[in-house]
Amino acid sequence: MLQTIAAIWDKYGYVYIQGVWGTIYIAVLTVLLGTVLGTLLAFVRLLPSRILQSVIRLYVWILRGTPALLQIYFFYFFVPKYLPFDMSERACIMMALVVNASAYVEEIIRAGIQAVDRGQTEAARSLGMTARHTMTRIILPQAIKNILPALGNEFIVMIKEASLASIFFIVEITSAFKTVQSATFITIPALAISGGLYLLLTTVLSFFMKMAERRLQIND
Repeated sequence: MLQTIAAIWDKYGYVYIQGVWGTIYIAVLTVLLGTVLGTLLAFVRLLPSRILQSVIRLYVWILRGTPALLQIYFFYFFVPKYLPFDMSERACIMMALVVNASAYVEEIIRAGIQAVDRGQTEAARSLGMTARHTMTRIILPQAIKNILPALGNEFIVMIKEASLASIFFIVEITSAFKTVQSATFITIPALAISGGLYLLLTTVLSFFMKMAERRLQIND
């Protein structure tokens, strides 16, 4: 088994490396854009408008209540037909993952902000601070400590959800396995290499997230 794995890696390692970079690219871009969109949605939901709050709740309910794969199929088959410009398959899949991630990020950021004691907001406003200064100087610095671990978990989830792109032959770790398996007709060792790469990526990310959390705790 180990000899077979070593032989496959020696011959097809470059395919897996390309898959690793593809997975990292998809996960990083998805989390960054999903965080931007999710942050905007969270701040909109915190506005006093009930209509906007209801719209965001509906958005989050639909995206969190349906499978990510179903959403990818929707963006892949439906969206390009109604856009005035062409979109690549990769762009459609990335858009679906970004939209999916934004729903979870919205909940993470909203919950992190609302977890800060409201008394601090009242105290800041009584001292004459504007709503913007209260949010940026009082609320957000504390909320980040609640938000960061959950965002790290979302990053790990996106690394694994990037495997869904393999269904559409987008280069990432699972598609690398499919390429190697079809070339060698060897399944288990090729699959074991993909699993090991996923474990490596998620373990390294978890390590750095724990370091960041410890750094924040030291600064308390």
